[in-house]
Amino acid sequence: MPDPAPQITAALFDFGGVILSSPFDAFADYEREHGLPDGFIRGLNATNPDDNAWAKMERNDVTIPEFCALFEAEARAAGGELDAAAVLARLRGQIRPAMVEAVRRCKAHLKTACLTNNFVAPDASHPEGRMDPESFDGVMDLFDVVVESSKAGCRKPDPRFYEIACEELGIEPAEAVFLDDLGINLKPAKAMGMTTIKVVDPDEAVAELERVVGFPLR
Repeated sequence: MPDPAPQITAALFDFGGVILSSPFDAFADYEREHGLPDGFIRGLNATNPDDNAWAKMERNDVTIPEFCALFEAEARAAGGELDAAAVLARLRGQIRPAMVEAVRRCKAHLKTACLTNNFVAPDASHPEGRMDPESFDGVMDLFDVVVESSKAGCRKPDPRFYEIACEELGIEPAEAVFLDDLGINLKPAKAMGMTTIKVVDPDEAVAELERVVGFPLR
């Protein structure tokens, strides 16, 4: 008889696209306003994803000015022109209250963590820069552990990123449920044994998380 599935003891959340509205919306707005093809910026970030400008920025391998030069060169090579600093400035998304409430209720029963690919922003209050516990009305205080690519030196979907989270929480991967808006980030987590939820519609994701953890989140 197979062993029973481990009990979920931790809830892990991506930040941008889960707690915060999706950066892809900001990319789309920039593309529309500057005559770039739909999906152009996402395409840049999907090309050579382990070593492109965005990946280097999120691992803190380059400064923001260095990133801007690299990213703009990648855009030109792909047949477009963009202002990298202006793209970064668009990433100030909106907090999703329903998801924050879900995190708050999870914290009452489970260990919690935020797993975010981010960068060291010149403006420390930038939502995609290193997390300031005082920002976002105390949202970051709801997490027992915050794993940031800009500090960890690796980024999702590198399996090491998820291992760091589990080590800091003191759990096995099979004890965790992880929410992210990108399938590429969920795939290695699932392979490690985590329960995964892809966030497309936030309300549907919260409902699915309720089924996984077994207590109300709304």
